[in-house]
Amino acid sequence: MDGENTYLPRSLEPSLITAMSDTPVVCLLGPRQCGKSTLAANLDPKRAYFSFDDQNLLNAAKSDPEGFVAQLPEWVTIDEVQRVPELLLAIKRNVDSNRKAGRYLLTGSANLLQMPRLADSLAGRMECIYLHPFTESEKEKSPGMFLKEWLGGSLETQLSTSTAPAPSSLPKRLTTGGYPEPNRRAPTRARVWHRQYIRSIIERDIHDVAQVKEGQDVARVLELLAYRTAKLLNVSRVASDLKLDRDTVERYLTILEKVFLVRRIPAWHRNSAKRLIRTPKIYLRDSGLISTLNDLKSEDWNTRKDEFGHVLESFVGQELIAQAGWTDPDLLFLHYRDKDQVEVDFVIVKGKKVWGVEVKAAATVSASDGKGLRRLAAQSGRDFQEGIVLYDGNSVLQISNHPKIYAVPLTRLWEL
Repeated sequence: MDGENTYLPRSLEPSLITAMSDTPVVCLLGPRQCGKSTLAANLDPKRAYFSFDDQNLLNAAKSDPEGFVAQLPEWVTIDEVQRVPELLLAIKRNVDSNRKAGRYLLTGSANLLQMPRLADSLAGRMECIYLHPFTESEKEKSPGMFLKEWLGGSLETQLSTSTAPAPSSLPKRLTTGGYPEPNRRAPTRARVWHRQYIRSIIERDIHDVAQVKEGQDVARVLELLAYRTAKLLNVSRVASDLKLDRDTVERYLTILEKVFLVRRIPAWHRNSAKRLIRTPKIYLRDSGLISTLNDLKSEDWNTRKDEFGHVLESFVGQELIAQAGWTDPDLLFLHYRDKDQVEVDFVIVKGKKVWGVEVKAAATVSASDGKGLRRLAAQSGRDFQEGIVLYDGNSVLQISNHPKIYAVPLTRLWEL
């Protein structure tokens, strides 16, 4: 990535500008330290900016929300708004008297839509835009159009002319992750940042979204989920392994989702498919955090391949979901697994259309790697559009014609 003082464009910026052109309140949501404040400031440097990381401002807003909002300029950015939930009702009343588009740009490190009282207060007046840590395409200053081009049907066979595979960049990409600061550091220092970041979230940010007495128990849940990323979620087993109550673990999971550390991917199914597993899969969102919590270093790539496989799946899911944010936010991301343990890592759905994605941490691929995609195609019938196996190679290869399945280099995620 570029130097510390150089702004790196975000692919989500046009979507943010569009939202501000017709909506009174736009909320830019995403994990802490992912670049929300930088993006907001770069959007309009002359726009008034206030952050609730400032304790004096925080106290003033909490003690008199109506008075605080009344004193604000007409066009304003407010950072870390989840720290003062009382403010949103005051903003609602203010907006009702002046509904000009783009008046309020709010940023938040917690998902306001998972905090019903906050979301309801601005229903019909607010649009939420989700910013992720940097994708690999953003780091490479590429458009990040792989998902759009593939779903648009432009994928075709392309053989590499290289006689020898180039050294894989995957290990470094996986262990660094997408947060800006680790990308400026040496690997050892990046891992220090990852651990301090998690500690900061546990000790501070979770208190903005929930009353939690035992922050260390939340940290223990997160660490266990890092070991089980990209696997079926068994809440009862997590509770048993950590000697916690099941309801408590479920509550902690919800908190970790609200602060954008983990996500659940639901299972794809059809009502008539009796043999499908309905259990969601759990993912930590950032591959750098996963690698640090699992003590995985880039030099372990060849000796701990199975563990890296789960990190890679999490990484690919994050890249695709982030790209969907600026190409087609209506896409749904699911997973497929049946009782024969045949699975597909990601099922992408729009309307009735279905696509499948398999992830493979290897430089070679064969027709057998499309087994799960063929099963998904059989279950989907005419709705199945196409499948891909993302692998660490160089050529785009068609490995099946009916259904249509391609092997695609992982590098396409950040080269297009």
